[in-house]
Amino acid sequence: MASIENFRDRVEIEIVDQIADVRMIRVDKRNALDGEMFIGLDEAGQYLKGAKGVRAAVLRGEGKSFCAGLDFSIFGQIAGGDGGDNVMGNRDAHQIANRAQRVAWTWQEVAVPVVAAVHGHAMGGGFQIAMGADIRIVHPDTQLSVREMHWGLFPDMSGTLMLGAHVRPDVAKELIFTARVFDGREALELGIATRLSDDPSADARDLAAQIASMNPAAIQAGKRLVNRMALSVAADQLAAERDEIVRVIGKPNQVEAVKANLEGRKPIFQDPA
Repeated sequence: MASIENFRDRVEIEIVDQIADVRMIRVDKRNALDGEMFIGLDEAGQYLKGAKGVRAAVLRGEGKSFCAGLDFSIFGQIAGGDGGDNVMGNRDAHQIANRAQRVAWTWQEVAVPVVAAVHGHAMGGGFQIAMGADIRIVHPDTQLSVREMHWGLFPDMSGTLMLGAHVRPDVAKELIFTARVFDGREALELGIATRLSDDPSADARDLAAQIASMNPAAIQAGKRLVNRMALSVAADQLAAERDEIVRVIGKPNQVEAVKANLEGRKPIFQDPA
């Protein structure tokens, strides 16, 4: 019987037939990203990088959604003046990403292909996590959004890098600037979804099994070669995200965006200096 590794009671990894089933398990909160979920996903990614006998991975969310984005508790902390350092975490000298970026970017650093099975909601941070996978199989009715601007932020979990790699610059800007919600069908048209499925988890598992049956050395080489294009700019782009977020998160305009949304009123912003 396969063993199950648990990370912070937020993420589980089960390895069966050389396929790692990576699942977010905060079902009661639609797998929303609280501090423990950030740490759990980071730890799960690090574990998977060192796991033996794995040839492919499926990344999914249990329950009704893939991941609904940031937990409201974090927005409450921001509204109270906490700039989010406990979420962003530290960046080790040998890593190009901080914790917030790693929960999405780590799936690119895993040697084997990672297939995301996306259903329900993939909002904000959840959208960025899905973008970190190599392949996205999405239910047509999934609700997706680059949601950060709704809270006075921008995607800073490697989202600018990965979104820019999949859609035209004008499309990326429109999605970031408006924070609008779109479905899986539009995600396919935009190049965000790889394919649509009425059962993303089953189809992701089938694809992972197909990948696992191939020459693992060639599969991993193929991932490395395709990733070389993104890696050539990744360190600089992730560093730029970190530089920009400290100028925005927890500052008066961003706090005002959070408070206005929580209070159900129109925000009153000040022009940047």
